[in-house]
Amino acid sequence: MSHQEIAFFNLSTILAATNSFSPANKLGQGGFGVVYKEVAVKRLSKDSGQGIDEFKNEVLLIAKLQHQNLVKLLGCCIQGEEPMLVYEYMPNKSLDSFLFNETRRSILDWRKRFDIIVGIARGILYIHQDSRLKIIHRNLKTSNILLDEEMNPKISDFGLARIFKGDQTHEKTNRIVGTFGYMSPEYVVFGKFSTKSDVFSFGIILLEIITGKRNNSFYQEDFYPSMIGKIWHLWREERAWEMVDSSLKHSCSPDEVLRCIQIGLLCVQEDIMERPTMSAVVLMLNSEISLPSPKQPAFTFRKSSIISSSSLEPKERFCSVDEETITQVVCR
Repeated sequence: MSHQEIAFFNLSTILAATNSFSPANKLGQGGFGVVYKEVAVKRLSKDSGQGIDEFKNEVLLIAKLQHQNLVKLLGCCIQGEEPMLVYEYMPNKSLDSFLFNETRRSILDWRKRFDIIVGIARGILYIHQDSRLKIIHRNLKTSNILLDEEMNPKISDFGLARIFKGDQTHEKTNRIVGTFGYMSPEYVVFGKFSTKSDVFSFGIILLEIITGKRNNSFYQEDFYPSMIGKIWHLWREERAWEMVDSSLKHSCSPDEVLRCIQIGLLCVQEDIMERPTMSAVVLMLNSEISLPSPKQPAFTFRKSSIISSSSLEPKERFCSVDEETITQVVCR
């Protein structure tokens, strides 16, 4: 990567911009470190699961990507013990700070939520198909969708992303990283990931946007281990409308919302071959084409049935760098 593609900031400049990393300027904290304003400075924690390789990966990838639905990387700082990324500042923070907040979620009416869904889909389509590189994000979730001053979505955090070459369709890893609830079944169980892994994550995000609930919030219930498990049950009984966020029901067309739920269910199907591509998803969202009937989603059974599955490879290690995660579970 040439110096012309990215700016390198001095530590003194970063300290001035963040008022010496004042808590008053703290925007949030994730698995890799703390984010500050006025420009968004991502400061890699010493205890972070993200090493220098992931840091370099994020810099290299983001510097090459330009799209209205991707966060813009302004530069980085490699002085001192904690490398830092400097992003454009997103004043409305992340999507989850609205969706899962009882008072703020009403700000997002149906039209705005639909626009956010389409924007996220276009951003993923760009990295999968339309950019110079074919990229698998691997860490798509609502907290990694940032909102600008007009509430337009921008995908962030490419620390775990992978570049696919030529006609490569999938890859396998023994190091499973991500947030439980957004990871596809083939990734959780076998370490296999592809564009369809990102499609699965997008489906979860879409359904969270419609319901205003976290997929993980259902884990404590006896019968439904996940949001998609309950949605699937209600969909089959033609009662999916019951899952729609109550704050939306006065501002939306039921047919349009139910169509989006159907698209979400198509994205989270257990069979990877049944999931649509992101180009198909964008077409579905922006046209009235007929949709296929979704089939069995992943993770619709109790947690114990997933963990004890005989299909797990021996000694496969699951780990994650995020806070809502599988943490070093070894299947014997």
